[in-house]
Formats: sequence, C-alpha cells, structure tokens
Amino acid sequence: MSKLDHFKVFAPKDKKVKVTGNNAVIYTRVSHSSQEENTSLESQLKYCESFAERKGLSVVAHFGGTYESAKTDDRTEFKRMLKYIKQSKNVSHIVVYSYERFSRSGVGGAKIADDLLRDYGVVTLAVTQELDPTTSSGSFQQKILFLFSQMDNELRRDKTVTGMSELLRKGYTPYSIPIGYTNLNKGKCVNQNIVVNDQGKLIRKAFIWKAKQELGNVQIVKKLKLLGMQIDKRRLTEIFANPYYCGIIVSKMIPDEVIEGRHEPLVSRSLFLKVNDVIANNRMSHPTTHKSEDENLPLKRFMRCAECDTPMTGYLVKAKGLYYYKCRTAGCKHSMSAKKLHEQFSEILSMFQVDECDVPLIEQTVLSYYGAYFEEQEENKALIENKIEGLEKQIDKIQERFALGEIDNAMYQKFFKKYDEQLNEIRAKSKNTSIESSNLQNCLKKALEFCKNPSLWWESQSIDRKIRIQKTLFPEGISLRKQNRAVLTNRINSLFAPIAEIATILKETKNGQPINFDQLSARVTPTGFKPVTAGAEIQCAIQLRHGAIFGKWCD
Repeated sequence: MSKLDHFKVFAPKDKKVKVTGNNAVIYTRVSHSSQEENTSLESQLKYCESFAERKGLSVVAHFGGTYESAKTDDRTEFKRMLKYIKQSKNVSHIVVYSYERFSRSGVGGAKIADDLLRDYGVVTLAVTQELDPTTSSGSFQQKILFLFSQMDNELRRDKTVTGMSELLRKGYTPYSIPIGYTNLNKGKCVNQNIVVNDQGKLIRKAFIWKAKQELGNVQIVKKLKLLGMQIDKRRLTEIFANPYYCGIIVSKMIPDEVIEGRHEPLVSRSLFLKVNDVIANNRMSHPTTHKSEDENLPLKRFMRCAECDTPMTGYLVKAKGLYYYKCRTAGCKHSMSAKKLHEQFSEILSMFQVDECDVPLIEQTVLSYYGAYFEEQEENKALIENKIEGLEKQIDKIQERFALGEIDNAMYQKFFKKYDEQLNEIRAKSKNTSIESSNLQNCLKKALEFCKNPSLWWESQSIDRKIRIQKTLFPEGISLRKQNRAVLTNRINSLFAPIAEIATILKETKNGQPINFDQLSARVTPTGFKPVTAGAEIQCAIQLRHGAIFGKWCD
C-alpha cells in the first residue's frame, strides 16, 4: 500500500457519469398514421438492430412501433419506455434511428437525454448521427441536433400554415368542417364537396327559432333534443356566431379577412345577421351592469331560475332607485325585488343560528358523527388502495409482456386502455369522496362562530366575503321559482348541515328535558328549502353511525 493511499478519502469524488453495461432498448416511431403502412417503421427497426449488434449491445426491449408526434414529449410509448428504463435499472443505452425520432421538442428532448445520462447512466445513441454524448463535444453536438429537429418542426409548421392560409383565401376548408356539414368527396382539399347534412337541417331550424321567435338557447336545446339532436347550449352559441353557416369563412390564420366560401350555405346571410342582431339586442336591452360583482346584488349569478336553470342577473330601476334580480331567458323572464329576496335569504341563514350556550354540545356531537365517518372512510380507503395496487400490477404485467414480445401492440393497447380507465376512475372517485380529518375541528370552530349570528354576519360583510360564504353554505347555489317566488336549494355544505339540524332540535327541546339524539336522522325532501313564509326547514342528509353521513343533498 502506498503511503498516499490513506489520504484518498479526502480526495474529491469523480462526478463524471460512467455508462456501464451493454443492455439497450430500441425506440421507433412515425409522426402520423398515414406513414404506418410504409417501410419507415420497419426500416428504423432494421437499422437500429444492426447498429446495436455492431456496437455489441444486447437489445432487451422494443418501444414505439407506432405513430406518435414528437412535437411534445407527452407520448404513450415514449413515456412507457422511460418508465421501463427507470424501473428496470439495467438499461445502459437507448437506440433510435435519428435524434428527431427521439424528440422534436428541442431543449425539452435534450434535457430528457441529459437527465437519463446523469441520473441513470443511460446514453441515447442515433444510428444516423453517431457521436458520444458522454463527452463534452458529443453532448454539445447532441443538443444542437435536438435544436435542429425543433427548428425543422417550426419550419414545417410555418409552411403548413402558409399553405392553409392560401387555401382559405380561395374559399376552401383546410381543417375539420363544422358540425352540420358533410364532405361528400373526402379527397384533397381542393376537391371538397361540402354539403348540409341531417344535423345541419336541424341547426337551420335553430337559426329560424332564434331569429323569428327569439327563443333562448336553453329552449332551443330542448327543442332540438326532442328532434333527436343532442347539443350543448355553449356549442349552440358558437354556431350562431360562426359565419361559416351562411357561406363565409373567417379564420385566425387570415386575421381581418372575410372570404367567400366554396361550401353550401346552411342559412341565408340575412338570417344569420338577424340572429346576431337578436343576440346583440338582448345583451343591450338587458338592464344590468357588466361588472362581475355588485355590492347591491350579491346573489347575482349565484341564484338560478328554477324554470330554465339560467343564472339570474340584476338591474337598477333608476326612477325608483331600487334593484331587482331578473331571469334573462326569452319567454321565461321574471324578476323580484332585491330587498325582498335579501330578506328571504337572511331568514334562510337564520336557520343556521345557534345559541352560545349550545356551542360545546353541538361541537362534540358533530365531531362524534364525523368520527364514525372517518372510521368507515379508512376501511374504504384500504379497499380502494387494494384495487389500485391490483390494477397497477395488471398494467405492469401487460407492459412487461409487450416489452418481451409475448403480445402484439393491438392486444397491449386494448388491455392497457381497459386497466388505465379503471384505475383513473377509481382514483377520481376516491378523491371526490375523501375528506381529511386533520383540520375538521378548526373548521368546525370557525363554522360555529359564524353560526352565532349568520344573518348579521352576511349583511355586514363586503361583497366578496358574502359570495364566499354563499358558495360555502350552498355549493350548488340557490334557485328562485317564478310562480310563488320560493327560494330553493339542492345541497347544503356537509359541515353546516348537521349544525343546523342539531340546533333545530335543541330549540324544540324543552328546558331540562333529555335530548334524544335519534331525532337527528335525515329529513330529506327533493325540494330543498320550502318558502320561508311557509315555515321552511333545512333539508339535509345526516345519518348516524348506521348510515352515510354525506347524503344526496350534502357537499
């Protein structure tokens, strides 16, 4: 042993990445499904395998073999390859035909290659661009090639946009045609024969209803549904604003330009302009401010019309100096004094009011209810975790079998999609139903502080705080019936619902009389709140230990 060997522990460690082993994976891809049938994938695979053999690499898995655009690195097969490399920890090389096959995202692709080399000792090699990324010069050249791939993408995009813009100026439709049309000649763009289909004939009716009857979009959607066409009211709004339906083309690719289209007009230009005049006039004649919030109208948009489910807005009658809430749907328009409605809402809030002396008892009771719920939630959580673990094992197994060539791509895609959908569904449900217990007590104390005088609190707060507590108490908002001006709600926040229920029973209990907690079972009706003037009571779904705490009407 040298006299200096004792001092090696003090010497800085060599941080240079060392590539060990000779196991490699091959990744091939084409950019579009139209390329899948030619020899591109087959040629890539042949050249990559020949390259690996020449370099003395042992190919342990194949990835890709399909079409995936490399504009972004969020690709199914690409991510599957990265996952395999990181989990197996016995891969030292990735072999691709060229670096643009690996990625066209420029800096993004270069970073992935650098991270693989630094963190896992995996070097990315290209058959047609031989270099050594473990050296400074090789790493620099690799980054340049990734940037060139990105630049090539950008140039192709510019060329495509230019070509599409010229086609638009000639009246063609070089993109997906709108709903209501069919291209009878699915060839090149210049051979299009775009005509109105059966859905288009129904959309034509929608234009006529809007122009001649001034129906609201909600009513038109219902009429179209009766005729067999399902469409969202927001989609209908987009249709009414698209001049394509009267034979005119406008596009972001050719800003400030209006082009005569070569497709069949669905409606006349006069009818199209009439529809948009009706929409514009409704907006102008609607006597409300465009401000998102109004101190005098805190229930604006939070309250909906019970007849047509449209958010209610508000306006000021300047002659009287009075504010009103109004449903803006044509044929359903009704209004109510803001003063009267605020009084009703204040009375509804008073149903959450608790006496100071009852706060400790209510807090203890609510916590005991949630204690039972959390016990059940832990049991459900364990079951869900077992299901998730089982599905993840199934996915890993199917990925391993595909990587080993035991099943083909079609079989892999079929079962991967099945297990992945099941996994996402279970995870989504577990997120929606899970409630953490850690902050329950703090939240409950704040809720009870508010419940000491909820009406006064709401009336004295700024507009943003009013809106916040409204949304907290009633997650689905409230609604107003046209006939009897009844205020309704479908759902009460799960933290406030039991407080109101217990407080109601305590008020009904005689002084000194024992409290029967069995009275706290749910009293649920489908109507939510009854009118305050008829002696409304809070409807909530609170079950005790033998049932679910969160019922249909609770958040």
